[in-house]
Amino acid sequence: MKTLARMTVEEFREVVEEAVERKLTELLSDPDKGRSLRATVERRLRRSLQASRRGQRGIPAGEVAKRYGLKW
Repeated sequence: MKTLARMTVEEFREVVEEAVERKLTELLSDPDKGRSLRATVERRLRRSLQASRRGQRGIPAGEVAKRYGLKW
């Protein structure tokens, strides 16, 4: 492996591009890809999505935070 002082500008650029690409892939990838939901969680999510499509609103986040003593 070359030291930074022995790299050409193009070699350095390639090293940086590879590092940035690896980090972006790590940060933006879905860690749950390929995993499945428990049936109960899937049913709750589907009910929530259907309610949302009907125009029903859930509990405001501020109210949930207050309920559980969280600062919002």
